[in-house]
Amino acid sequence: MSGKATVVAPANIAFIKYWGAKDLDQAVPVNTSVSMTLSECTSLSTVEFLDGGDGPDRIEIVGDGGSLTLPDAAFRERIERHLERVRRWTGRAGRFRVATRNSFPTGAGLASSASGFAALAIASTRALGLTLDVPELSTLARMSGSGSAARSVLGGYVEWSWDGGPGGHATSLASASHWDLRDVIAIVETGTKEVSSLEGHRRAPSSPHYEARLSALPARLDTVRRAIAARDLSMLGPVLEEEAIELHLIAMSSRPPIFYWKPGTLRVLEALRRGRETGLAAWATMDAGANVHVICTPSAEKEVVRILEGVAEVADVVLDGVGQGPREEREHLF
Repeated sequence: MSGKATVVAPANIAFIKYWGAKDLDQAVPVNTSVSMTLSECTSLSTVEFLDGGDGPDRIEIVGDGGSLTLPDAAFRERIERHLERVRRWTGRAGRFRVATRNSFPTGAGLASSASGFAALAIASTRALGLTLDVPELSTLARMSGSGSAARSVLGGYVEWSWDGGPGGHATSLASASHWDLRDVIAIVETGTKEVSSLEGHRRAPSSPHYEARLSALPARLDTVRRAIAARDLSMLGPVLEEEAIELHLIAMSSRPPIFYWKPGTLRVLEALRRGRETGLAAWATMDAGANVHVICTPSAEKEVVRILEGVAEVADVVLDGVGQGPREEREHLF
């Protein structure tokens, strides 16, 4: 029995970061994280399952104009491990064909692995004729090795924690309709970052600042939860910016150090601080990369764009915001 499914899944931007893992292979986090699911930065994956089919899985990347190319060896290995995990999970023998594409730069610190593996987790199980619940999908996405993928199976505002038992899945803090926040992304680097997030997680405990951040997180998490519930950006903004800077402080002080920031990153942060001095309500956050996410309300979005476009190092500005989460599509990639 064969089946095919196509799923669009969004990236997410973490307000409280997942940084450091108890088990990197299984993406078991050291700390609780909170994120906002996006709407425009997405991955589209078509998965076909051939029941009892022999031979290797077929994996392709969809490029400009619909061209199909093979992924690099490291990416292919991650997808193959995930597909094998799906086969074991479901007890089905057969082979998969996968085609995937992103609407935004891959490997540039914009959570492309989160959207990609969330889409793959959902599409592969749908191709098998299964409809998993959120805890199962979140767990399966996490086991791809991308912890952030655990959050991308839900829309709106999402929390992901680990209690040491079966509850290591994402849960909803609020729906997308609860609070219309915008994410204006300053693209200062489009290429693949030199040090992967997985390697960043591996090195994080070597930083002398690592334990200090963990001790500060309970209060920080409480503030973020309350700010989301109250729709209070003046409460949320300073905390999410502090959290982002601290993640990069840990990366820079890891052994050996990791420098994700580029000159353009600092220029954007400086321009944003100057904007706040004149009353702009917008704050920055960054995942493991050089690009900067500016979180603001719809009324501030136009001014944020103006400021970012005035920074010479900004190659592009991407408009995004809180989104509804994954959805299934009827039109397939092959």
